[in-house]
Amino acid sequence: MTDHDHLIAMLNRLKLTALRDQLDSLIDEAGRQDLTIRDALALFCEREIARRDQRRIDMSFGLARFPFVRDLSGFDFNAQPSIDKAQVREIATGRFIANGEAVLLLGPPGVGKTHLAVAIGRQAIITGSTVLFTPAMTLVAQLAKAHADGRLNERLAHYAKPKLLIVDELGYLPVEPNAAHLFFQRVSRRYERGAMLVTSNRAVGEWGSVFGDAVVATAILDRLLHHSHVLTIRGDSYRLREKRRSGLLLKTASTPETPPA
Repeated sequence: MTDHDHLIAMLNRLKLTALRDQLDSLIDEAGRQDLTIRDALALFCEREIARRDQRRIDMSFGLARFPFVRDLSGFDFNAQPSIDKAQVREIATGRFIANGEAVLLLGPPGVGKTHLAVAIGRQAIITGSTVLFTPAMTLVAQLAKAHADGRLNERLAHYAKPKLLIVDELGYLPVEPNAAHLFFQRVSRRYERGAMLVTSNRAVGEWGSVFGDAVVATAILDRLLHHSHVLTIRGDSYRLREKRRSGLLLKTASTPETPPA
């Protein structure tokens, strides 16, 4: 076995795959820069860590189950002047996740709530948090099925694992009263222990009708709003705006504003 083969074998054993795959180019780079042994070792470690971080990020993106790829750089803040850009940037730092707080993104359909939710979730993964994205009705249906199958605690534990749980599109369809109690259990288990981000087309004052039970809705909001950041987006739908620009829709009266949370 040559010295090179022996070195590759040791890198394999140590699972230093970035060093193994980039060994020749890294040695050449260290030589060109006339690095000391200490500086060369630092360079090699940086490349290995970068590879591992990228693998973690790629795997976490897959596990998060985002419906699409969106980032804050692609969000048109000028089109939605009701949004406080500084507040969104602060939320995207992830400090609310470390504190186990909630974020509510409220507003009519098409104003960019899900875009912001995905962008915040992706940034959270990049900075080291685990994230799970789920449509509200999927969450409710899975909890109801687990309850019927006698596996509710198991499913609640599943939704408790990520540091950030994103629940999208709450309020588009009513939640059955029994399922509302299950949703309350999910919120209660994360209260002050795990962060949540919820998007909804309904103002919080309307959540009683969403859950079909004003008492349960109040209990849910009591926990979500205790440590929370609420963004209410007032504006026109991006999708309808594009239709109007193309001439498919005539411009109508402005979209009714969502009542403040």
